[in-house]
Amino acid sequence: MPFSDFHGNADTVHRLREMLARDHFPHAVVLAGSHGCGKYTLALMLARAMTCLSPPPSDGLPDFCGKCANCTRIEQACDLQTRFTEAVEARENLRETDKKETRIFVQTHPDVLVIPPDPPQMMIKVDQVRRVIETIYYRPGEGRERVYIFTDSAFMKEAANSLLKVLEEPPEFATILLLTENAGELLPTIRSRSMVFTLCALATEEIEKDLAKHRPEWKPPQVALVARLSEGAVGRARGFDLDAYTAARDHALAILKSALRGGEHTELFKITESYRPGAEGREKIEALIRTLYSLLRDLVFIDSGAPELIRNTDIGSELKRLAESADFEWITAASDRLAEVERGMRRNLLRSLSLDAFAAALEK
Repeated sequence: MPFSDFHGNADTVHRLREMLARDHFPHAVVLAGSHGCGKYTLALMLARAMTCLSPPPSDGLPDFCGKCANCTRIEQACDLQTRFTEAVEARENLRETDKKETRIFVQTHPDVLVIPPDPPQMMIKVDQVRRVIETIYYRPGEGRERVYIFTDSAFMKEAANSLLKVLEEPPEFATILLLTENAGELLPTIRSRSMVFTLCALATEEIEKDLAKHRPEWKPPQVALVARLSEGAVGRARGFDLDAYTAARDHALAILKSALRGGEHTELFKITESYRPGAEGREKIEALIRTLYSLLRDLVFIDSGAPELIRNTDIGSELKRLAESADFEWITAASDRLAEVERGMRRNLLRSLSLDAFAAALEK
């Protein structure tokens, strides 16, 4: 998968490759953009271009072969979720004393270290940054560069301060790539010592063309729906779990209908009772809350006279019927109540009762 296979943001990719060609690549780069826009994919491409043993002839800009030992080993880190899960499971199998001192890393090549947020807090911790500090000043063993990829900007305060020390005096043979959905989440002092590149959202039409190629099993209405829901992020679109979203949306619609139309609540109670405690229940209700927000946003577009902006295009007529009973004041109140449900989840309130209370408080 050469750089030409990266979908979208051609100007940004071209600029990064130009800096590599001139040997003026920054010691620290922030890649910003929404979830699924390709930040991690691009970071691994840059890592391969920096370490490739047999770079192919190109248009004067660096590329990577994808076949040499360095490229193939780095490519093993492409499935970040699988590698992350393996690292977490390996830690869980350690003795209790060792488990507390072990941090999560993904490393399939000795010169390329991927640093994901460490569970359960899902933040970059100081011990992870210390690992970077311990190794960054050693020359690379099998490539031209040492590459460190932080996959998230959720740094603990001490970790961020430790990273800042490295950025002040970086070695010439190391590159740090910081991935974030919002560059503003990083300390201003970190941003000032890095070069920031933002990966922009792609047009809906571009996402639809890509999905027609990569998800041929989807029908045109499904492609149109996912293209809008992915918000211009091609990676999110390709990996979109349409069945799970549809199931969550059916529940969300039932909850909104119960709130708007009142009356019999048997169906509502049957749905909310299925949101049980535990990790699986947490993921399920998080998906439901995201879907509720998506539907409320579509109701705002309809209420504002801009139905062409709705994202749930396949249920447009149903949303319009709901909008007949949902004015802007009600939608605003529903958003506020939904935020209360989110806060309640963080306090481990009973999920089914929280959803029942959400619907009951908004009854007309």
